[in-house]
Amino acid sequence: MVDDIRNPALDPEGMFEDDAIEVGVRPRQFDEYVGQSRVTDNLKVYVEAARQRNESLDHILLTGPPGLGKTTLARILATEMSSGIHATSGPAMERKGDLAGILTGLAEGDILFIDEIHRLQSVIEENLYPAMEDYRYDIVLGDGPHARTVTLGLNPFTLVGATTRAGLLTSPLRDRFGMVFHLDYYSVEELVHILTRSAGILGIAITPDGAMALAQRGRGTPRIVNRLLRRVRDFAQVSGTAEITLKLAEDALDRMDVDKAGLDTMDRRYMEALCHKFNGGPVGVDTLAASLSEESNTLEDVHEPYLLQQGFIQRTARGRMATPAAFEHLGVSPPSQYIQKQNPLFED
Repeated sequence: MVDDIRNPALDPEGMFEDDAIEVGVRPRQFDEYVGQSRVTDNLKVYVEAARQRNESLDHILLTGPPGLGKTTLARILATEMSSGIHATSGPAMERKGDLAGILTGLAEGDILFIDEIHRLQSVIEENLYPAMEDYRYDIVLGDGPHARTVTLGLNPFTLVGATTRAGLLTSPLRDRFGMVFHLDYYSVEELVHILTRSAGILGIAITPDGAMALAQRGRGTPRIVNRLLRRVRDFAQVSGTAEITLKLAEDALDRMDVDKAGLDTMDRRYMEALCHKFNGGPVGVDTLAASLSEESNTLEDVHEPYLLQQGFIQRTARGRMATPAAFEHLGVSPPSQYIQKQNPLFED
């Protein structure tokens, strides 16, 4: 039985409606999980070995873009190990006492899931090291010459850390994870499978063509295709349609400004700024962010990974550059300055 304890700092009012629906369509066991076979096949072995030895799993680090199933995998591990799961995030833990309260409340074999673990404060991260290695937590009482250290014993537990920016993890923290897995974007076929399953859970019929249309615009991300499915379901319900067909899906997606490549309004604004304002680049991400009135971290974490994967932009030492595919997608011709950058021998 999984005891799901959510950190109140993350959602003081409890789950929002869409969050509750999202949890409802999430797989709860490895047999229900679609995709990431390289990761799940190994995790099945490690889980079975830990169960046979009656031990806790080693600490696990999950990396990859948002929405690929890191939280879902943590919950599946808790289910498969018949353990409780305690979920929090790096930014939510502001004081050492927050970490102490969570760690001392863990039962033997429990899973502690820390999302965005790269955003832990350094003082909290350093206190996490002995907990991960020796299952102990050191508390310093008093000041100056009268200070003394009290060591609290902890039950053996498994830390599952998730991060979208593995490069920001410190080496001491990264080295303390016994297993490190990177999650990749999903194929269209895998997303179709996920959509079909989610539609059944949500009680809406969907045709194969309709599922394919959603999957092709889902950016290779289960969270996004499930969100698109919920919104298209709204259009189907209001229009009185019994199922999501290809035409209904395409009409709804067009009204939501999601194009055939899965790009939304901000993605196209990014590409238009890069291609039109800066002649295809190169341009620094901070300059791009300022021109779009957006945070540079948002561009790097949310928009750029998919644009890079689709071959629309390049990250170079001089800055971001558009590719010929970006100009083609926008339906414009590259300016002469861009052509000269691509081919220095070109003469206008």
